[in-house]
Amino acid sequence: MPSKKRVTVMRDVAKLAGVSHQTVSRVLNEHPNVKQETRTRVLEAMQSLNYRRNLAARTLVTRRSHTLGLIGFETTLFGPASMLHGIEDAARTAGYLVSIATVRNLERGEVLDAVDRLSQHAVDGIIAIAPKPAVTNGLLQAPAGLYCVAVGGAGDPDAVPTVRIDNAAGSRAATRHLLELGHRTVHHVGGPHDWPEAQERVQGWRDTLYEAGAPVPPVGFGSWNAEWGHRQGQELARDPGVTAIFCANDRIALGVLRALHEAGRRVPEEVSVVGFDDMPDSGYFLPPLTTVRQDFAEMGRRSLTLLLEHMAGGEDAGPPAHIVVSPELVVRGSTAPPPSR
Repeated sequence: MPSKKRVTVMRDVAKLAGVSHQTVSRVLNEHPNVKQETRTRVLEAMQSLNYRRNLAARTLVTRRSHTLGLIGFETTLFGPASMLHGIEDAARTAGYLVSIATVRNLERGEVLDAVDRLSQHAVDGIIAIAPKPAVTNGLLQAPAGLYCVAVGGAGDPDAVPTVRIDNAAGSRAATRHLLELGHRTVHHVGGPHDWPEAQERVQGWRDTLYEAGAPVPPVGFGSWNAEWGHRQGQELARDPGVTAIFCANDRIALGVLRALHEAGRRVPEEVSVVGFDDMPDSGYFLPPLTTVRQDFAEMGRRSLTLLLEHMAGGEDAGPPAHIVVSPELVVRGSTAPPPSR
């Protein structure tokens, strides 16, 4: 069976014509500040590729489509999926339709393709889940006049407006809670090494231990899933000196809890465990999980407001704004003072 032909996007036209996305956008919108030679080259490339001009050109001029684009990644992960839903709910409440583009890998080329697809759907602006710098940096190549906001904020802080959670503050609160219960130190099971969120949570944990004069154990980086937590939990369970574990997310904590149970280490009587995210099921873990809650609905509202303000300000909007949302420690049944010696 012949493979389905890929739809030609603005990036293809720009590549064939040897110009930028912005130049193609200016030609589409009949902008006067384009040399005739360049304009002709772009039009010829469009004709050669059978590029179909659609509602995007009208949208870039009128900004009246009332449609927003969302770029998502790894929507099976609780954090990114919840961010996506929070943004979508806020947009619909504000009267905007939503068009979603997902990327399989956090690579600049895939992000650019997603931007192209959304721009051809006449979106007024784009909000992207940006756990890695490639996403934020890819938004810099959006067509001229298409405003973007990154949720997660990894990347160049001067690139685009951002909304992000204060990961370091959340991990400080979790670590401080365990130290105040009387634990000598806190072990940490980290997320993926190449995710800035995981690094920020490590930094907050480490800084809090340093400030308290507590020993700083080695940290392992891996994945966001329960399997990784289970593997690390098995190692930690073998050490009788381990009495407190802070996990980079709740799924990791679930794996740690199982490993401790299998090893006969009681939670919280012998070992306290804290997660991060506050998944809907976290209160039903055995025992109910103490965790750091991220307000994804608030992040959705903030990101939408920031995008609308950015769009309204246009070229006079000034430097990109950056909003930081504070997390909240939720204390449940998985933490307690350490066992008496």
